Amino acid sequence: MKTSTLKPGVLVGLKTTLSGGVNYQHNDIEADHSDGDGGRVAKWETTRQIENEQEYERAVVARSAARIAITRVCHATSFGLLCPTEREPQLLAAITESRRIAQEFNATSARTNIGVYVLVGRIASDDVEAARAINAEVRDMIAEMKLGINLADAEHIREAASKAKQIAGMLSAEVAGKVGEAITEARAAARIITSKVEKAGEDAAAVVKTLNTEKLTAAHFAVLDLDPAAESQPVDAAGRDLDFTQERALS
Repeated sequence: MKTSTLKPGVLVGLKTTLSGGVNYQHNDIEADHSDGDGGRVAKWETTRQIENEQEYERAVVARSAARIAITRVCHATSFGLLCPTEREPQLLAAITESRRIAQEFNATSARTNIGVYVLVGRIASDDVEAARAINAEVRDMIAEMKLGINLADAEHIREAASKAKQIAGMLSAEVAGKVGEAITEARAAARIITSKVEKAGEDAAAVVKTLNTEKLTAAHFAVLDLDPAAESQPVDAAGRDLDFTQERALS
């Protein structure tokens, strides 16, 4: 396993809450019952009452700002927010800023309260499970970019490229460079598809044949799990989570 593909960093667990100021009333219209065809049916309605509209709107804005303060210094992945070690000072500052936003709002609100909670788990550069998980996600995004090219779907390419750029921030410089080249190649393909297929109406299949995907292929091989021994190990049927041995709360 090429664990050197991974940068050391932390997995950030972020939870923001908004409590108070809203009441929900649930009324059953039709109780849960058999539909006579092997299924079940139930009907209900929910009424939401906001006690103070202006305060609630301020709360929504403040909660969003508190969350963005932290997410903008991290890389978003399907495993959560990842932050490279070199960004930890910015992460600590962002957590402080996020909590300041929440405290400032709470000090002026009568009904609504915002909470900010952060946990982190440290990831070492030689963490095999973390490296395999992150590499797998990068491979998935590369595959999605290729799929978008084959389908002549510029939006699909751009969405996958944006996700790949996020996760690539946790890769080593060498591998991140190859993934970056693949992203550039894919975005160039998206521009050609937009120009020639979507706007000019040229044949999509013909245009796709002219597109270069060499950098995408190279990036795919750069993040392959090449350890045969690792692949032959028994796998827990329930699956395995990333093992973060130094999980702690930042304050």
